[in-house]
Amino acid sequence: MNLEFSDEQKFVQQEARTYLAENCGLEVCRSVLESDQTHATGLWKGVAELGWLGAAVPEEYSGAGMGHLELALIAQELGRALAPIPVSSSVYLATEAILEAGSEAQKKKYLPQLVLGDAIGTLALCEGIGDFAPAALETRFDGERLSGEKLPVSDGGAATLAVVAAREGDGVSLVLLQLDDPAVRREPVESFDPSRKLARLHFDGARGERLGDAGAGAALLQKVLDRAAVLIAYEQIGGAERALELTREQTMGRFAFGRPVASFQALKHRLADVYGRIQIALSNGYWAAWALENGADELAAAAAATRVAASEAFVLASEEMIQMYGGVGFTWEYDCHLFYRRAKSTAQIIGAPDEWREKLVRRVAPDLT
Repeated sequence: MNLEFSDEQKFVQQEARTYLAENCGLEVCRSVLESDQTHATGLWKGVAELGWLGAAVPEEYSGAGMGHLELALIAQELGRALAPIPVSSSVYLATEAILEAGSEAQKKKYLPQLVLGDAIGTLALCEGIGDFAPAALETRFDGERLSGEKLPVSDGGAATLAVVAAREGDGVSLVLLQLDDPAVRREPVESFDPSRKLARLHFDGARGERLGDAGAGAALLQKVLDRAAVLIAYEQIGGAERALELTREQTMGRFAFGRPVASFQALKHRLADVYGRIQIALSNGYWAAWALENGADELAAAAAATRVAASEAFVLASEEMIQMYGGVGFTWEYDCHLFYRRAKSTAQIIGAPDEWREKLVRRVAPDLT
């Protein structure tokens, strides 16, 4: 296993960082959070033109034909910038689901739309807060039409295309449908992080098409979630790294008793704790990205480990950021809350860390469960 990225991959990451530094300052995240915008449309168009939305999509479907390692590095930079665009929903979830289970006709029809940014995808799985269990699904698919409700759906207000988990007969199937169908109704849902808005989707006999085989949805879902867990973890790692950098700058610039507060032992230890958590997440992330790129059997365990480590690192980094900024850290004018909101929301987006800890134990030591 080679843990060193190639020069070409490092170049992709550096170019992503440069572009986002110029086009996605934290004010972009704040502007979406403080408005009714579903996402930053100009930034979305820009990243589509750069080919990021199709980084891991083969060229035959209009993708860039790079790979998941490059996509992971792009995700890390999107996380650093707190980019308020639906990449996780559209690229890591919907696009990966179609790549994994779509027919050739479906891939040729939908992947170019997603790659070019003309369509925005999402995965509609939950039917209640925190409920990711396929056995609990009540949404029904009869082979042609879909009925039921999904809540919450990440980027459900921005999406034009949804992959929906629904019960079909005695099993679970994945259903692909257009959200402009008159039989689909959506409502915005108040969320902790309005820079990544949530929605409730109602299906009243909406026409859909099956993605993969009937009844194979539960297994397909797990594959898609494992792949997305790795990529979302890289976003979390990027966010944690940026939070730590800004916290260090702030504490180096604040003085008490004639010296920077960062020089006090208590703060040094806390900054070191955050750094250590990020390095643990990165170590797991290298393993998971390698497993994802190579289709290795270790992906299931690596994805769960990375998901847990990255969630813990980002939440800790954002919490310490607020604390170490001092009396202004909690105020609206400062950007600490942007990181805290994103850390908390991404920790829940495809299942809470506790759920992934349980998955990790089952996958690493099944005899103990």
